[in-house]
Amino acid sequence: MSPLPSPHHPSPPHRHPIFSVACRGFTLWCVYTQGFLKVPIWWYQPARLSGHWESRDHSNCASPQGSSWGSAPTQGAPGPEPADVTLLYLGDVEISEEATLVELKSKAMALTSVSELAVRSTALLRVWTVENKRPSRLLRIDWRQLKEYRLGRRTELCLELLQKEEDLGPRDVLLRTQLRIPGERAYTLAMDLVWDTTRGWTAGSLRQRVADFYSLPVEKIEIAKYFPEKFEWLPISSWNQQVAKRKKKKNQDTLQGGPYYLKDGDTIGIKNLLFDDDDDFSTIRDDIGKENQKQLALEKKKSREALRAQNSNVFSSAEMRTRPRGPEASLSIHVASFR
Repeated sequence: MSPLPSPHHPSPPHRHPIFSVACRGFTLWCVYTQGFLKVPIWWYQPARLSGHWESRDHSNCASPQGSSWGSAPTQGAPGPEPADVTLLYLGDVEISEEATLVELKSKAMALTSVSELAVRSTALLRVWTVENKRPSRLLRIDWRQLKEYRLGRRTELCLELLQKEEDLGPRDVLLRTQLRIPGERAYTLAMDLVWDTTRGWTAGSLRQRVADFYSLPVEKIEIAKYFPEKFEWLPISSWNQQVAKRKKKKNQDTLQGGPYYLKDGDTIGIKNLLFDDDDDFSTIRDDIGKENQKQLALEKKKSREALRAQNSNVFSSAEMRTRPRGPEASLSIHVASFR
């Protein structure tokens, strides 16, 4: 037991574990230390096929029965449309910024909702950042620290379950590819394609990789990138012609820049010209999405016009209530002579 304080042995002054009592003229140093991140974790499981198709008949592909992750497919389409993204909230994970990506995966697997999904290994999980309710940036390299990704305090992440382990290199790009069904405005289920960009981000390199992946002649395919926020498809095959017309420099012949800005997770539509020579890549869902966007823009315009008219009426009534001014009188100023 500690002795009681006495006049001869006064107790030491109490000090705060972090701060001491500061007086005027003291200099206070504030030191920033790496803290913790509280990251919302979502579950993302896109409907897709595993590996290459054994059959050449892709028109009979169907979405997995009983799956609650994807939206209902459009009538006449065998699987979800490119814009279908469903995220399921799993919980929050608190973790240090000094932790690695694999440690984040382990913490996420400890969530009750994740343990019910029977994920066997962290190597079977992809981690994406979430922007606008969609997977955005793929986080790779398990041993990398979270602070190196510059996630930020408001970052949200989603997990994607893999059927087998993968080891993406620094120059590999992960793309979702969908083959268009001939005679229909619909696509098959998505397949993951890894594209090695060591030889460059050129359209020719990507077209060759897609042709090899689907075992099709490279001159008999057309490809396009999908922009879900606009419900638009931008053909990639015309890149060389665009470069020639605009006289672009050689180092600008890259799909990383405009107008494609290709990145991990982008959807690539593939058209087999042996059976489908139509230039259109769009779907019925795209038509509906564009129409909804037009209606929304029209409603916003009407709302702004109504608000402008209302403000104009308020100002007009305020001017009418203003006290009228009297008649203006002339003003003369006499300056005396000081000579």
